[in-house]
Amino acid sequence: MNQKVLQIVAAIPGLLMLNNAIGFIANPEGAAASLGMPLLEGMALSTQIGDLGAFFLCSASFIFYGAYKSNPTLLSAAASMLGFAAIMRLVAWGFHGADLATVFITVEVVITVWLVVCAYLLAPKSLGSETE
Repeated sequence: MNQKVLQIVAAIPGLLMLNNAIGFIANPEGAAASLGMPLLEGMALSTQIGDLGAFFLCSASFIFYGAYKSNPTLLSAAASMLGFAAIMRLVAWGFHGADLATVFITVEVVITVWLVVCAYLLAPKSLGSETE
């Protein structure tokens, strides 16, 4: 696959993450609702906007910069954040009685796999693995 096309494909999930990050800045109530939660109040509101905004902004940054620089480590970091978010949703469901967030888990797993594949394809091929 062409390197530039692969970089664009790798960057696509960053658009979803950036959309959520901007949502927590510009319209926190709508952003929270899109994730199935009410907008909280007081210190909890600060935590909700701060932590979730940071999660989405960091994910978007890792994805965009990783795609731009063809850096598989940054793409893998974003994949790890999203993969662990899916795992923590399962923990919330299995151990704490939360509803099973199937749609969100599916999206997180798909994007995680997407980013891992892109990271693999963007990784420089080792010179030592060639046969003579």
